Amino acid sequence: MNDVTAQLLKRLSTEHNFLSGEELCHEFGMTRSAVWKHISLLRAEGYQIEAVTGRGYHLSGLTGRPVDAEVRPFLKTRRFGNEIFYHAVTASTNLLAKTLAGEGAAEGSVVVADSQSGGRGRMGRIWVSPPGVNLYFSLILRPQVPSVRVPQMTLLLAVAIHRALCAISPGLVAMIKWPNDILVNEKKVCGVLCEMQSEPELTHFVVAGIGINANQSEMPTELRESATSLFLESGQCCSRPELLASVLNFFEPLYDEWLLQDDLAFILPYLEKYSLLQSREVSIDQRHRNLTGTVTGIASGGELKLAGEDGQTILVSSGEAHLRK
Repeated sequence: MNDVTAQLLKRLSTEHNFLSGEELCHEFGMTRSAVWKHISLLRAEGYQIEAVTGRGYHLSGLTGRPVDAEVRPFLKTRRFGNEIFYHAVTASTNLLAKTLAGEGAAEGSVVVADSQSGGRGRMGRIWVSPPGVNLYFSLILRPQVPSVRVPQMTLLLAVAIHRALCAISPGLVAMIKWPNDILVNEKKVCGVLCEMQSEPELTHFVVAGIGINANQSEMPTELRESATSLFLESGQCCSRPELLASVLNFFEPLYDEWLLQDDLAFILPYLEKYSLLQSREVSIDQRHRNLTGTVTGIASGGELKLAGEDGQTILVSSGEAHLRK
């Protein structure tokens, strides 16, 4: 969809009544035949647009894609989501967002794709990204904080996503798995990957990549024991535009509060209440060692509190956590 077609869709989506061809010609500085060309392009993409002689055009049906015009009616933010860059398919929304951030894209800009050919999770893992069913997006952030604080953002996002999932799918029992996953019935439904460009005392930008398994009705065989979707857990499809807006609506005030604070202390009660690992025995794989112990909480800096067999508590800042059977 080109920029002009997207702007025309956005205009139609904000009008509950018919818009005359004359009005659209005047607003967009184009001929009636040009307006009709863009209407035809939108219809070809699946939008239901009524055309009535003497009245004009009316958008009567959407596609469910997370494009700007379909997300915007659900947004309650001041700046997050003001710019939404939609792609039918891309290698990775994080890669695109990093390019845009380097070119000066505003904080709160979102890159979203209907599918990814090279979606990635933590540890370089592949994030399976089929079209038409799930939500894949990256958010550009420019926090004026020392780079040492940036890893806290993953848990901050986890809280916002958890709240959004519970709002979209009431009754869903979702849990936060430190440091970056949301699980339902101990199967992953969402992952977060934050990447940053920074200096020791200055963060230039952070790109927060989020993948949510939303309406996928079947998982690949190799993932059925470890991954699930909102649809598989609830039996209901959700609106991807509403889900994207909900994450942004919950995250913006959390992010603004975090910028005023020194750490994550203000959301620790929530994190610990919905922590999958709380009071459970875990093993944590790090690059050069493996740690085991019982999780006693989350520190204000975002580290996992782990009580070892010797009774000493250590703070774990990174690694892959696994529940011990």
